[in-house]
Amino acid sequence: MLTRQTPVRIRSTGGRAHSGHLQARHRRFLYRVWREGTRIAVPAVLLSLLINVFVAQAMVVQGPSMRPNLNYNHRVIVEKVTYSLIHGPRRGDVVVIDRPGERMLLVKRTVALPGETVEVRGGQVFINDRPLDEPWATRQGGPDYPKTWVPEGHVFVLGDNREQSRDSRFFGPVPVERIRGHVALILWPLNRIGPLHS
Repeated sequence: MLTRQTPVRIRSTGGRAHSGHLQARHRRFLYRVWREGTRIAVPAVLLSLLINVFVAQAMVVQGPSMRPNLNYNHRVIVEKVTYSLIHGPRRGDVVVIDRPGERMLLVKRTVALPGETVEVRGGQVFINDRPLDEPWATRQGGPDYPKTWVPEGHVFVLGDNREQSRDSRFFGPVPVERIRGHVALILWPLNRIGPLHS
């Protein structure tokens, strides 16, 4: 005699358990990646910030005031340690200045040092009444500047392109504390890569 059997439905939980196990492994993997990435990235970012603030900084030159030695969109490295730890600006250094009220950093050349007198007359720079020998290339022009004493803790700066430069002839000697560093290296264009010679 045949009897009709009711089908038995068996509920399987193995698939869900396996899926949950994979999700847990996935979360652990992502956590390890995040933890390792953070462990590497945070010190790298901090080191980069410290280097940028205290050691060196990449900059793009804007404006014509340092032609022909630096031009629009030249990429340069500004070195910051020397003036803080070794010595102050020297004559011929191309410095980066952070002047109050100026929208951008200024790039100029140091021509007169603390305690000296400086005068610009007919395109010629005079330091302590003697003509300054400028081995770097310049483009003459712009206003003259009367004989002036450079105070302690200040330097007198000019653009190499004198006709198109807003420099110490307009705003006077610059406090050394406003100098962020000096241009040590040209990175771009490729045909100019190397130290910026004064």
